[in-house]
Amino acid sequence: MGPSQMLRKFIVTVLAVFWLIVALYPILYLLFESFRSQETYLTGLPWLPPKHLYFGNYQSVLSQGFGIYFLNSTIVALVSLVMIIIFGMMASYAIVRLKGWVSSKVFMLFLAGLAIPIQAAIIPLYLLIFRLGLYDTLWAMILPSVAFALPLSILILVNFLRDIPKELYEAMMMEGIGTLGLLWRLAFPLSKPALTAVGIFNFVQIWNNFLFPLVLTNNPNLQTLPLALQHFQGQYTMNVPAIMAAVTLSAIPLIIAYIFGRRQLLAGMTAGFSK
Repeated sequence: MGPSQMLRKFIVTVLAVFWLIVALYPILYLLFESFRSQETYLTGLPWLPPKHLYFGNYQSVLSQGFGIYFLNSTIVALVSLVMIIIFGMMASYAIVRLKGWVSSKVFMLFLAGLAIPIQAAIIPLYLLIFRLGLYDTLWAMILPSVAFALPLSILILVNFLRDIPKELYEAMMMEGIGTLGLLWRLAFPLSKPALTAVGIFNFVQIWNNFLFPLVLTNNPNLQTLPLALQHFQGQYTMNVPAIMAAVTLSAIPLIIAYIFGRRQLLAGMTAGFSK
């Protein structure tokens, strides 16, 4: 290895370590502050761990209805994901397998949904949900989440399904397998990386969604975690360590999902886009 290569390797290593510190520090700061009391938070050094771990913040968060908010977020996220994967997979399969201008126009119609920001549609969406009688229900958050997630999900799945060789479809059709059999026994198993990417990406978006629970619900028992964080903020004071503890607990499902699906997430997001 020559001097120029060693210098390049040294610079890359230094930049990688610097980036690692920048990326990890917010997580460490979150953990450090969640284990401080309100008094030590005001007097301690934020870049150092607390001398004594204080678990009162977590006890306070769990005693103030965190379980209900966590359950609401879990129901909204899981039901939305199941609907996104089923509807997105069926629509993508039909777009890929049904050749013709109809499927092309339907695909373009779904892609047009990418250009509609949620904030611009929130007032018509509120009126629609209210007139359907779904206001103040979990469905008021589930159905819009599914609708706004389908365009990008279908884009990812269509690009992935197009890479499946048509010979596989023809071989299974010669064995007498019908359309639904091809979808569930061939397309679904081979699309696991894309489905994982769609699942993780949409799970993060839905779990952290603040706008839909704020506008489409008014019942405190139906609030989700992002909206429930305001309970730890008073009119004149703010319990920052308790908020950090609540954010830490709410981030655990996202971290677990990313750890177990990071490889499929990268493979699914890049599949088909190199062509």
